[in-house]
Amino acid sequence: MELTLAHSPDADDAFMFAALSLGKIDTRGFTFRHVLADIETLNRAAREGIYDLSAISFHAYPYVARHYLLLSCGASVGDGYGPVVVTREEERETPSLVAVPGEWTTAYLALKLWSPKVQTVTLPFDRIGEAVKSGEVPAGLLIHEGQLTYAREGLRLVVDLGVWWQEKTGLPLPLGGNVLHRRHQEKASLLSSLLREAIAWSLAHREESLNYALSFARGLDRKEADRFVGMYVNSWTLDLGPKGKEAVRLLLEEGHRQGIIPHLPPLEWVE
Repeated sequence: MELTLAHSPDADDAFMFAALSLGKIDTRGFTFRHVLADIETLNRAAREGIYDLSAISFHAYPYVARHYLLLSCGASVGDGYGPVVVTREEERETPSLVAVPGEWTTAYLALKLWSPKVQTVTLPFDRIGEAVKSGEVPAGLLIHEGQLTYAREGLRLVVDLGVWWQEKTGLPLPLGGNVLHRRHQEKASLLSSLLREAIAWSLAHREESLNYALSFARGLDRKEADRFVGMYVNSWTLDLGPKGKEAVRLLLEEGHRQGIIPHLPPLEWVE
Protein backbone atom coordinates (compact mmCIF):
# COMPACT_ATOMS: atom_id res chain seq x y z
CA MET A 1 0.00 0.00 0.00
CA GLU A 2 1.48 3.33 -1.06
CA LEU A 3 1.12 6.32 1.24
CA THR A 4 2.13 9.91 0.68
CA LEU A 5 4.57 11.22 3.28
CA ALA A 6 4.85 14.99 3.07
CA HIS A 7 7.63 16.85 4.84
CA SER A 8 9.95 19.80 4.38
CA PRO A 9 13.17 19.59 2.33
CA ASP A 10 15.31 20.35 5.37
CA ALA A 11 18.17 18.52 7.02
CA ASP A 12 16.21 17.61 10.14
CA ASP A 13 13.29 16.04 8.26
CA ALA A 14 15.68 14.31 5.85
CA PHE A 15 17.56 12.87 8.82
CA MET A 16 14.33 11.85 10.54
CA PHE A 17 13.11 9.86 7.54
CA ALA A 18 16.48 8.60 6.27
CA ALA A 19 15.61 4.99 7.13
CA LEU A 20 12.54 5.15 4.90
CA SER A 21 14.32 6.96 2.06
CA LEU A 22 17.27 4.54 2.14
CA GLY A 23 15.21 1.38 2.62
CA LYS A 24 16.79 0.50 5.97
CA ILE A 25 13.79 -0.95 7.81
CA ASP A 26 10.95 -3.36 7.12
CA THR A 27 7.98 -1.18 6.17
CA ARG A 28 5.50 -4.04 6.62
CA GLY A 29 3.90 -3.82 3.22
CA PHE A 30 3.74 -0.03 3.06
CA THR A 31 5.62 2.08 0.55
CA PHE A 32 6.09 5.79 1.03
CA ARG A 33 6.08 8.45 -1.67
CA HIS A 34 7.92 11.44 -0.26
CA VAL A 35 6.44 14.84 -1.09
CA LEU A 36 8.73 17.78 -0.30
CA ALA A 37 7.41 21.29 0.36
CA ASP A 38 8.03 24.14 2.78
CA ILE A 39 6.11 23.97 6.04
CA GLU A 40 3.55 26.66 5.21
CA THR A 41 2.70 24.89 1.95
CA LEU A 42 2.24 21.68 3.97
CA ASN A 43 0.02 23.51 6.45
CA ARG A 44 -2.21 24.71 3.62
CA ALA A 45 -2.33 21.25 2.04
CA ALA A 46 -3.31 19.71 5.38
CA ARG A 47 -6.31 22.02 5.56
CA GLU A 48 -7.55 20.21 2.46
CA GLY A 49 -6.60 16.76 3.77
CA ILE A 50 -4.41 16.06 0.76
CA TYR A 51 -1.66 13.78 2.12
CA ASP A 52 -1.78 10.52 4.07
CA LEU A 53 1.02 11.49 6.46
CA SER A 54 2.31 15.02 6.75
CA ALA A 55 4.52 17.28 8.78
CA ILE A 56 2.61 20.33 9.98
CA SER A 57 3.10 23.19 12.39
CA PHE A 58 1.38 22.54 15.71
CA HIS A 59 -0.27 25.94 15.28
CA ALA A 60 -2.02 24.54 12.19
CA TYR A 61 -3.59 21.55 13.94
CA PRO A 62 -6.85 23.27 15.02
CA TYR A 63 -7.48 24.02 11.35
CA VAL A 64 -6.78 20.48 10.11
CA ALA A 65 -8.13 18.35 12.98
CA ARG A 66 -11.20 17.34 10.97
CA HIS A 67 -8.85 15.49 8.60
CA TYR A 68 -5.96 14.37 10.81
CA LEU A 69 -4.81 12.70 14.02
CA LEU A 70 -1.63 13.79 15.82
CA LEU A 71 1.26 11.34 16.09
CA SER A 72 3.21 11.27 19.34
CA CYS A 73 6.41 10.64 17.35
CA GLY A 74 8.05 12.84 14.74
CA ALA A 75 7.84 16.16 16.57
CA SER A 76 10.35 18.99 16.37
CA VAL A 77 10.67 20.70 19.74
CA GLY A 78 12.69 23.73 20.77
CA ASP A 79 14.01 22.81 24.21
CA GLY A 80 15.39 26.16 25.34
CA TYR A 81 15.78 27.46 21.78
CA GLY A 82 13.57 28.11 18.80
CA PRO A 83 12.70 30.57 16.04
CA VAL A 84 14.48 33.89 16.38
CA VAL A 85 13.52 37.48 15.63
CA VAL A 86 16.45 39.38 14.12
CA THR A 87 17.22 42.87 12.84
CA ARG A 88 20.19 44.58 11.25
CA GLU A 89 22.98 45.44 13.67
CA GLU A 90 22.22 49.16 13.47
CA GLU A 91 18.53 48.70 14.35
CA ARG A 92 18.00 49.12 18.09
CA GLU A 93 14.28 49.82 18.41
CA THR A 94 11.79 47.05 19.14
CA PRO A 95 10.50 46.06 15.69
CA SER A 96 6.93 46.99 14.81
CA LEU A 97 6.96 45.02 11.54
CA VAL A 98 8.37 41.50 11.22
CA ALA A 99 8.62 39.30 8.13
CA VAL A 100 7.25 35.83 8.95
CA PRO A 101 7.36 32.47 7.13
CA GLY A 102 3.59 32.00 7.25
CA GLU A 103 0.59 32.69 9.46
CA TRP A 104 -0.03 29.00 10.20
CA THR A 105 3.50 28.35 11.48
CA THR A 106 4.11 27.87 15.18
CA ALA A 107 6.83 30.50 14.89
CA TYR A 108 4.12 33.02 13.94
CA LEU A 109 1.94 31.95 16.87
CA ALA A 110 4.85 32.30 19.30
CA LEU A 111 5.70 35.73 17.86
CA LYS A 112 2.13 36.97 18.38
CA LEU A 113 2.09 35.61 21.93
CA TRP A 114 5.37 37.41 22.62
CA SER A 115 4.26 40.69 21.00
CA PRO A 116 0.50 40.76 20.29
CA LYS A 117 0.58 44.14 18.54
CA VAL A 118 3.44 43.42 16.16
CA GLN A 119 2.56 43.74 12.47
CA THR A 120 3.68 41.03 10.07
CA VAL A 121 4.30 40.46 6.40
CA THR A 122 4.68 36.97 4.95
CA LEU A 123 7.74 36.02 2.90
CA PRO A 124 9.17 32.63 1.87
CA PHE A 125 11.19 31.40 4.85
CA ASP A 126 14.43 31.29 2.84
CA ARG A 127 14.08 34.96 1.77
CA ILE A 128 13.56 36.48 5.20
CA GLY A 129 17.20 36.81 6.28
CA GLU A 130 18.19 38.53 3.04
CA ALA A 131 15.14 40.81 3.21
CA VAL A 132 16.27 41.99 6.65
CA LYS A 133 19.88 42.49 5.48
CA SER A 134 18.80 44.53 2.47
CA GLY A 135 16.46 46.74 4.46
CA GLU A 136 13.35 45.49 2.68
CA VAL A 137 11.91 44.73 6.13
CA PRO A 138 13.10 45.99 9.52
CA ALA A 139 13.00 42.58 11.21
CA GLY A 140 12.50 38.93 10.39
CA LEU A 141 11.39 35.71 12.06
CA LEU A 142 13.88 32.97 11.19
CA ILE A 143 13.18 29.25 11.25
CA HIS A 144 15.23 26.25 10.12
CA GLU A 145 18.93 26.85 9.48
CA GLY A 146 18.57 30.60 9.86
CA GLN A 147 18.52 30.09 13.61
CA LEU A 148 22.20 29.09 13.42
CA THR A 149 23.51 31.38 10.69
CA TYR A 150 22.02 34.82 11.36
CA ALA A 151 25.01 36.20 13.30
CA ARG A 152 27.51 35.55 10.51
CA GLU A 153 25.09 37.31 8.17
CA GLY A 154 25.47 40.46 10.27
CA LEU A 155 22.06 40.24 11.92
CA ARG A 156 21.28 40.98 15.57
CA LEU A 157 19.12 38.85 17.84
CA VAL A 158 16.02 40.52 19.27
CA VAL A 159 14.49 37.46 20.92
CA ASP A 160 14.78 33.69 20.81
CA LEU A 161 11.16 32.62 21.11
CA GLY A 162 12.11 29.20 22.45
CA VAL A 163 14.01 30.81 25.31
CA TRP A 164 11.13 33.23 25.95
CA TRP A 165 8.53 30.45 25.99
CA GLN A 166 10.56 28.28 28.35
CA GLU A 167 11.10 31.19 30.74
CA LYS A 168 7.36 31.94 30.62
CA THR A 169 6.04 28.38 31.03
CA GLY A 170 8.88 26.11 32.08
CA LEU A 171 8.11 24.00 29.01
CA PRO A 172 9.78 23.46 25.63
CA LEU A 173 8.33 25.10 22.52
CA PRO A 174 6.65 22.43 20.33
CA LEU A 175 7.11 23.62 16.76
CA GLY A 176 6.06 20.89 14.35
CA GLY A 177 4.61 17.43 14.38
CA ASN A 178 3.43 14.67 12.11
CA VAL A 179 -0.20 13.88 11.44
CA LEU A 180 -2.01 10.87 9.98
CA HIS A 181 -5.14 11.15 7.88
CA ARG A 182 -8.26 9.85 9.61
CA ARG A 183 -8.98 7.55 6.66
CA HIS A 184 -6.13 5.39 7.99
CA GLN A 185 -7.37 5.36 11.59
CA GLU A 186 -7.53 1.54 11.71
CA LYS A 187 -3.82 1.39 10.82
CA ALA A 188 -2.85 4.31 13.05
CA SER A 189 -0.96 2.37 15.73
CA LEU A 190 0.93 0.31 13.14
CA LEU A 191 1.96 3.37 11.13
CA SER A 192 2.96 5.29 14.25
CA SER A 193 5.18 2.42 15.42
CA LEU A 194 6.70 2.21 11.94
CA LEU A 195 7.62 5.90 11.92
CA ARG A 196 9.00 5.63 15.44
CA GLU A 197 11.15 2.70 14.31
CA ALA A 198 12.43 4.77 11.38
CA ILE A 199 13.35 7.66 13.67
CA ALA A 200 15.08 5.30 16.09
CA TRP A 201 17.11 3.84 13.23
CA SER A 202 18.27 7.30 12.15
CA LEU A 203 19.31 8.21 15.68
CA ALA A 204 21.14 4.90 16.09
CA HIS A 205 22.92 5.29 12.71
CA ARG A 206 23.72 8.96 13.05
CA GLU A 207 26.64 9.22 10.61
CA GLU A 208 24.85 7.41 7.78
CA SER A 209 21.68 9.41 8.35
CA LEU A 210 23.63 12.66 8.52
CA ASN A 211 25.40 11.84 5.25
CA TYR A 212 21.97 11.58 3.63
CA ALA A 213 20.67 14.73 5.31
CA LEU A 214 23.64 16.88 4.25
CA SER A 215 22.25 17.28 0.74
CA PHE A 216 19.30 19.12 2.32
CA ALA A 217 21.41 21.31 4.65
CA ARG A 218 21.20 24.72 3.02
CA GLY A 219 24.35 26.69 3.77
CA LEU A 220 25.48 24.47 6.66
CA ASP A 221 28.72 22.57 6.91
CA ARG A 222 28.73 19.09 8.42
CA LYS A 223 29.33 20.29 11.98
CA GLU A 224 26.53 22.85 11.75
CA ALA A 225 24.18 20.35 10.12
CA ASP A 226 24.89 17.86 12.90
CA ARG A 227 24.10 20.53 15.48
CA PHE A 228 20.90 21.55 13.69
CA VAL A 229 19.72 17.94 13.39
CA GLY A 230 20.48 17.39 17.06
CA MET A 231 18.33 20.36 17.98
CA TYR A 232 15.23 18.99 16.28
CA VAL A 233 15.62 15.19 16.00
CA ASN A 234 16.14 13.75 19.46
CA SER A 235 14.29 12.06 22.31
CA TRP A 236 11.35 14.44 21.88
CA THR A 237 11.06 13.20 18.30
CA LEU A 238 10.88 9.57 19.38
CA ASP A 239 8.07 10.34 21.80
CA LEU A 240 6.65 13.67 22.95
CA GLY A 241 5.59 12.11 26.23
CA PRO A 242 3.33 13.80 28.78
CA LYS A 243 5.50 16.94 29.08
CA GLY A 244 5.65 17.48 25.32
CA LYS A 245 1.90 16.98 24.93
CA GLU A 246 1.27 19.38 27.80
CA ALA A 247 3.43 21.95 25.99
CA VAL A 248 1.33 21.54 22.82
CA ARG A 249 -1.90 21.88 24.81
CA LEU A 250 -0.71 24.98 26.67
CA LEU A 251 0.60 26.66 23.52
CA LEU A 252 -2.65 26.19 21.62
CA GLU A 253 -4.80 27.13 24.61
CA GLU A 254 -2.81 30.33 25.05
CA GLY A 255 -3.27 31.10 21.36
CA HIS A 256 -7.00 30.51 21.73
CA ARG A 257 -7.21 32.63 24.90
CA GLN A 258 -5.55 35.55 23.13
CA GLY A 259 -7.85 35.29 20.11
CA ILE A 260 -5.19 34.10 17.65
CA ILE A 261 -6.80 30.66 17.27
CA PRO A 262 -10.59 31.04 16.89
CA HIS A 263 -11.58 27.43 17.64
CA LEU A 264 -9.70 24.79 19.61
CA PRO A 265 -10.73 21.17 18.95
CA PRO A 266 -9.65 18.25 21.15
CA LEU A 267 -6.08 17.06 20.61
CA GLU A 268 -6.32 13.45 19.40
CA TRP A 269 -3.03 11.56 19.73
CA VAL A 270 -1.89 8.28 18.24
CA GLU A 271 0.68 6.55 20.43
